[in-house]
Amino acid sequence: MVFEELVKRLSPKLKRITYKLNGHFSFFNDEDLYQEALINLWQDFCLGKLDNKTDSYILQGCYFHLKNYIRKARDKANLVSLNAMIEEEGRNLEEILCLENPEPCLADLENKILMGQIQNNGLTQREKEIFYLSLEGVTIREIGKKLGISHVMVVKIKKNLRKKLEFLEYR
Repeated sequence: MVFEELVKRLSPKLKRITYKLNGHFSFFNDEDLYQEALINLWQDFCLGKLDNKTDSYILQGCYFHLKNYIRKARDKANLVSLNAMIEEEGRNLEEILCLENPEPCLADLENKILMGQIQNNGLTQREKEIFYLSLEGVTIREIGKKLGISHVMVVKIKKNLRKKLEFLEYR
């Protein structure tokens, strides 16, 4: 088996896999994921791990490798709390803020930062409306009535919103 022939044969399906994975984890470029898959294929090819394997088996291995690669990259990119950042600098938060009880202030700062990220990271107007109404404690059905949409649509929009917010959490 020649590596170039293998890549030529698997490329269309491999590109679809990278596109699908990038749809769920949009902090990577499709081409970056494709290149990572090719590197993994080359290493396995050189070690003889791909001999007598079906295309389906090879593609499944690429899929699992990419999911693991994304998971590891996402774990490295976790958002660090303000408290941890300040402690790394060797200063105490209480010293910086000159407060006896800094906890409420810290929580307020983190909330403001998160709210800023939410407002600046591509939420639709409808998602913002539903987000703010949810923060106020309005039920799904009440949100639907206020916005003139069905409660099912509210659930779908909240699901999309949750995905976007999870992404922000891992940035």
